[in-house]
Amino acid sequence: MTDGRGEIPLRTGMTEKCGVVGVSLDGRDAARPLYYALYALQHRGQESAGIVTHDGFQQHSHVEMGLVGDVFDEGDLDALNGSAGIGHVRYPTAGSVDDCCAQPFSVSFKSGSLGLSHNGNLVNAEEIRDELAGLGHAFTSDGDTEVIAHDLARNLLEADLVRAVKRTMNRIHGSYSLTISHDDTVLGVRDPRGNRPLCIGSVDDGYVIASESAAIDTLDGELVRDVRPGELVVLEPDGSGFDSYQLVEPDRTAHCFFEHVYFARPDSVIDEHLVYEVRRELGRKLWAESGVESDVVMPVPDSGRAFASGYAEAAAETTPTGEPREDEDGGPEFAEGLMKNRYVGRTFIMPTQDERERAVRLKLNPIKSTVEGKSVTLIDDSIVRGTTSTQLVDLLKDCGAAEVHMRIGAPPIVAPCYMGIDMATRGELIAADRSVEEIRDVIAADSLAYLSTDAVAEALTAERGDLCLGCVTGEYPYDIEGEETDRDVNRPDIGPESAAADD
Repeated sequence: MTDGRGEIPLRTGMTEKCGVVGVSLDGRDAARPLYYALYALQHRGQESAGIVTHDGFQQHSHVEMGLVGDVFDEGDLDALNGSAGIGHVRYPTAGSVDDCCAQPFSVSFKSGSLGLSHNGNLVNAEEIRDELAGLGHAFTSDGDTEVIAHDLARNLLEADLVRAVKRTMNRIHGSYSLTISHDDTVLGVRDPRGNRPLCIGSVDDGYVIASESAAIDTLDGELVRDVRPGELVVLEPDGSGFDSYQLVEPDRTAHCFFEHVYFARPDSVIDEHLVYEVRRELGRKLWAESGVESDVVMPVPDSGRAFASGYAEAAAETTPTGEPREDEDGGPEFAEGLMKNRYVGRTFIMPTQDERERAVRLKLNPIKSTVEGKSVTLIDDSIVRGTTSTQLVDLLKDCGAAEVHMRIGAPPIVAPCYMGIDMATRGELIAADRSVEEIRDVIAADSLAYLSTDAVAEALTAERGDLCLGCVTGEYPYDIEGEETDRDVNRPDIGPESAAADD
């Protein structure tokens, strides 16, 4: 199977863009804190939700298709006994959209009970699956999470918990942030490149591991820090603390810049950056690089709002040429010109093109008084397929806008994401084989400009080599068949400070 050009595989594993959480508390049942945390992470996955707990004697599990609020009722939570557990919300971009791939994946075996929640995508899942199947392992799904679970269970038969996790980390390759339960012990693992976010938080009676700090905030907790790339965190079963094991020492990171641009909640802190402030800074840089004078600056809600705020703030201070404004009232007005129907989900993560096109009209409606007769600068976080942008330009012009200028807070997306975001084929991407001017013509905007990759790196105070920019450069930080890499992708050596975890 190819991506339409004939030479690049559509996928190398079952891609997952999800939310994971794990908690360990002192005597209090974990089910409700996990439930609230999953609500806070609902934006990361809307297809299925699940919780696995352990009461010190046995494992309990409830996993179903649907939103968090639909999957669990009072009876379900009451049946999930135990003060330790993990949870998951799933957004599949490949593989089965059914309960066989819903998570957490749980299994009982000779060395105890295991639960596993996974955010990310392995690039060597099929290789490991084939090897394990040859050893007699029976698989019930086509997802790569089960591959990790089987490999870890196998290693737990031969080694202690930390050594088993290290062996699995040395086997799997790609993007992963994991929460794992082994009986009543909860673990967090982040891949050696740190591609997907994972953080640690404290609550009054225990500790939390979650994809985003917003989940910790929901539990009235405090963010402790990010889980480091290549690190294993083991929560104490009584909630009294956690142990850290740096199992792999990375040479470079590959943090996903798109988490900051689109996917993460703006109130989350990821890798020491508040997402909201990153987006505002991206908006300021967007004005500096490609500002255009207009009457109104307005965001595409909701993810374009912080970009537009920063853009308008910078526009009030300087002209498009960078000169300070002398008139305090100069620059375009910031206004909300599109109202969102909050009962329609994200068009970006709807599974079919027809659904995405229909949902745009259901989701956004222009405010005529803000738009009519005015030149409008419309700010969005990204353009993926172009469907939304085209329809929004049409909406604004039908509403009487004199001009519509599109400004995008990310570089053009030109290549697939193999790490877990829904950009599976180049044929779906409007920028894959078009220039900016050609895209402007397709969406019928009066002008169009994107942010540069250098500006993204500057906003994140990172070197480009420490970010995953594969979808905007076509060069990947992982060894993917048929694609280019922008660095040495060999697994980093194990650091001497992790000798306690060595075999």
